[in-house]
Amino acid sequence: MDTAATPLGAFLRAHRERLTPQQAGLPAGLRRRAKGLRREEVAQLAGISATWLTWLEQGRSESVSAHTLSRLAAALQLSGAETDYLFDLAGLKNPQEKRADANPQAREILEAMLPRIDMPAYVLDRRWRAVAWNAAAEELFCDWLGKPDASRNQLDFIFLMPESRGLIDNWPERARRVVAELRADLGQQLDDTETAGMLEKLRRESPEFDRLWQQQDVLEREGGERGFNHPRLGPLQKQQITLRPANAPEFKLVMLL
Repeated sequence: MDTAATPLGAFLRAHRERLTPQQAGLPAGLRRRAKGLRREEVAQLAGISATWLTWLEQGRSESVSAHTLSRLAAALQLSGAETDYLFDLAGLKNPQEKRADANPQAREILEAMLPRIDMPAYVLDRRWRAVAWNAAAEELFCDWLGKPDASRNQLDFIFLMPESRGLIDNWPERARRVVAELRADLGQQLDDTETAGMLEKLRRESPEFDRLWQQQDVLEREGGERGFNHPRLGPLQKQQITLRPANAPEFKLVMLL
């Protein structure tokens, strides 16, 4: 099989041939006919067999694990975008998420944007904590973002603060959807210690959250109509949209048009 006939094989071979022995920390050797690194050298760097690498260069990825691909990406010194592309070609999800702590400028840019947005807007982190918001959001969510001593976790507001039931129109349905969206959003974070602690607290303190969490519903975070019964502004109808920065997708910029 011609490796160039498969996108996965062509990609791996091109990056293997692009990497020099010096870049990989290997001796150049007196006689080196191969361009870049040999398969055996990459396999040794990645801790896999040369046979495995040969199969992968032939596009045979049926049994490859995410762990093997991660080690191969490290051996080939692939960038973040290149690693994501490698996983896409193999039909797998990259377990190494783009983390906001590796892209501090993402939060800074979002915080700078918020005052320029003339509608309620706020930013949630990976555990649904509001890390920034504008004056319009503070006015709309007066008992959450507008209250200095309130928890900034949106889940705490929805399930542990009675004011949310008066503010959010059709609270039972919104709560159901929020929990289903939360399960989809957390994904591989479920074993994370801090995430587990957050979920344990919510399940312990909110029977509604515990019941909805046990239903195992999963929904993508969707926009759409959002109704509010504001204590000062009266009934409001908003259109919610959520955006994520490409370099730090754990942040969610939520805007209510």
